[in-house]
Amino acid sequence: MNIFVRELQAHRKSTVIWAASLSAVIVVFMSMYPAFTADVELSTQVLQQFPKALLDAMDLSPDDFFTIFGFFGYLMNFVILAGSIQAMNLGTGIIAKEISGKTADFLLTKPITRGRVVSAKLAAALVLLLATNVVFTIVAYATARALSKEPFSAGTFLLMASTLLLVQLFFLALGALFAVVLPKVKSPVAVSLPTVFTFYMIAMVGDVVSSEGVRYMTPFKFFDPQYITAHGALEGTTLALLGGFVAVAVGLSFVIYNSKDVRAPA
Repeated sequence: MNIFVRELQAHRKSTVIWAASLSAVIVVFMSMYPAFTADVELSTQVLQQFPKALLDAMDLSPDDFFTIFGFFGYLMNFVILAGSIQAMNLGTGIIAKEISGKTADFLLTKPITRGRVVSAKLAAALVLLLATNVVFTIVAYATARALSKEPFSAGTFLLMASTLLLVQLFFLALGALFAVVLPKVKSPVAVSLPTVFTFYMIAMVGDVVSSEGVRYMTPFKFFDPQYITAHGALEGTTLALLGGFVAVAVGLSFVIYNSKDVRAPA
């Protein structure tokens, strides 16, 4: 029994849909870039009519919105939101489905340790997310190249695109932890949607009140597009925070799953 391959096959269709959807979103909205930059002065005046609190909540800065990095960075907010739901659905569902589907007891009778079960499932989830990101990044980069009249750094663009995968790792690890902690997860969506949107709302509130501390409380604020554009690198502090959280969450998932009572179906 190859759990890794089985999970790849089981989630292949949904991954194709996610990759196509995220790519379509970036193509559709990036196609608006020429219209916004056709008359930057007029577009800036329009944006300045909006209340500052609304612009802050939308994480939209008129100063850099009309550059390819500023525009792409703004769109990444919504792409990352959607991608986070995909990641947490995977993290929660790929482990919890054995318990909710009452097949965990059968799986654990095979000559395979619980640690290998979790490892294979998380490895499959990681590959699925990587596949989604490869497709999305290629499409996003090709679209930006086609639409931008000015040259831009490919390295900086790819760093900005990589924040999708980095935030997804946070929610993949969190989803796996929820899957082994919660008694029974009937629907991964019922867990992932409120969790992801809670973190997103924290990020929005933090922008409105201009709280610097909030950026360490939600993965949606870990990576600032303006910082990446200015320095051509990711922020070391939040990158370390992300790595630490993922390591702890995955470690706890292994420990808890190894000691978890798995009931046989009645």
